[in-house]
Amino acid sequence: MSRTALARTYRPRTFSEVATQEHVSGTLRSAVQRGRVAHAYLFCGPRGVGKTTLARVLAMALNCPNRTPEGEPCGQCDSCQRIWAGKTSLDVVEIDAASNRGVDDARDLRERAMYAPSEQDRFKVYIIDEAHMLTREAWNALLKILEEPPPRVIFVFATTEPQKIQQAAPPILSRCQRFDFHRIGTADLVRRMRQVLAGEGVDAGDDVLLPIAQKADGGMRDALSLLDQVLSFTEGVPSGGDVQRILGLVGDELFLELMDVVSERDHAGVFRFVGRLLHDGYDLAEFYRGLADFLRALLLVKLSGTAAAEIREDLRDHYAVRAERFAAGDLLRMLSQVAELDSDGRFRKSGQQQILIELLLLRFSFLDRTVEIEEVLRALGGTSSAPPPDAGPEARRNPVNPGSGRPAVREVPPPPTAPTSPSSQAPPPPSAAAEPRAIEPQAPRRAAAVPEPRQPAPAPSPHDEDAPLDLAQARRAWRGVLEDGDGVPPGMRLVLRPAELSLAAGDAIRIAVPPGSPILERLAEASARRPIEEAMGKRLRRKVSLTFTALGDPTADPSPLRITAETARRDRLRRLTDEEPLLAAAVQEWDLELIE
Repeated sequence: MSRTALARTYRPRTFSEVATQEHVSGTLRSAVQRGRVAHAYLFCGPRGVGKTTLARVLAMALNCPNRTPEGEPCGQCDSCQRIWAGKTSLDVVEIDAASNRGVDDARDLRERAMYAPSEQDRFKVYIIDEAHMLTREAWNALLKILEEPPPRVIFVFATTEPQKIQQAAPPILSRCQRFDFHRIGTADLVRRMRQVLAGEGVDAGDDVLLPIAQKADGGMRDALSLLDQVLSFTEGVPSGGDVQRILGLVGDELFLELMDVVSERDHAGVFRFVGRLLHDGYDLAEFYRGLADFLRALLLVKLSGTAAAEIREDLRDHYAVRAERFAAGDLLRMLSQVAELDSDGRFRKSGQQQILIELLLLRFSFLDRTVEIEEVLRALGGTSSAPPPDAGPEARRNPVNPGSGRPAVREVPPPPTAPTSPSSQAPPPPSAAAEPRAIEPQAPRRAAAVPEPRQPAPAPSPHDEDAPLDLAQARRAWRGVLEDGDGVPPGMRLVLRPAELSLAAGDAIRIAVPPGSPILERLAEASARRPIEEAMGKRLRRKVSLTFTALGDPTADPSPLRITAETARRDRLRRLTDEEPLLAAAVQEWDLELIE
């Protein structure tokens, strides 16, 4: 016994029934009502959002003898029934351009369009689906008839890739009215599926409809096809477990359990969790896609509350509880790591997906290895890392605040040293005594456990000309000279900004500029350097001499000419330590490095 699929049975018959595409359906209905229908249309958009359906409804409205004054077809007459069902019609022809894409097919279409409609008050409508598959020669054969078509002949081109038409035949776009169809939102998909289930006499909850709508990814046809698949498998009312089992989806409960493992920093539990996924037969690629959606929803809950995320009603409290355990910055880093895992398609192509998933989840569980610079400075300054009493609940719950946007540093364990006698062993490094955490930090314990670092050597007094010149002080003075423009000839400030400073013998400062710079020859003269040396001397309160060289010069301090991510992080950390002496002490004491 044959039956018609839900996607065909509940296909819209009027403009008003097409979901989410009111900007297209309203315009077409108004054009039919006012007699201003164009001779060629280009419908663009994702699959299953109503492009071919609206093309058929337009053909029905143009040829319906019982059309309403508003321009809607009746949907019940013989003409409407034949067009709606895609049956043979003399005046409405549907062509699949994927299999009729050559120049001969285009010429045949052009010749057929020359014949008048079957009746005087009817229109001939040609619907060309997958129009981007037409060859360049086929488009060229259609150019003239699209520009000056015969009377009462209308062309409708439907495509999911309009950019290919732009590349193959740009003149086509100016000969058609273009409509871009939108993806259908999850709420609209759920609403439409409820209407379909009501027509089928079946009731289902959000635990059934919401996963199907999310899996459909904005396509109404895909959503109804998946719903049809679920109804075919189950007897009576389907359940959320049926949907997960049939479609291979990973339930939200598993992702919530994963967040418990991550928040407790149970590193071994990550391997047990992935092993259970494989034992239960879950597809790791499907788990990966679901993890990205889950983290996005959890971040929305963290930032805006449960009402902002599209999640099941019975799980909103569980989402809120998990969101409270993480800072927004932690969730953002997790989501970023998920996005980077398959940015180049390596996860889909990999034969070791299990290892990649385990590595990703282990990185989640080790997020406690990051700490904010503000926290380090508070500890170095001898103040408590706990927030002030008048701080809000978010600050008391997460004093580290990884989402503040400031750079974070990562602790790097010191290299192993040779064993020594107990009497000569040095006390453990501060990083071993106190390990800052970014997830569920324990502020009082960490504040008490952070030891006092070794105090940096006092900077030389500006008035003591016999004291050795400090490189950080020289760099600060150089930045001040460039910002104020003291002694710098006009037009040189921009060229001198990327210069690198290093110390030479005595009070000499070596300034390396990019090779090939036109200022090297000019600054080789003592008269041109003297104003800059005087400006530097005023800021350093001592007499200095400047030597300008090119980067890479063997006589200069060697510096890498190629800019990499590592050199950029090193330069940024150097600038930060120049501005913050306490941070410089922390970097030297704990061997810190900048990670973001």
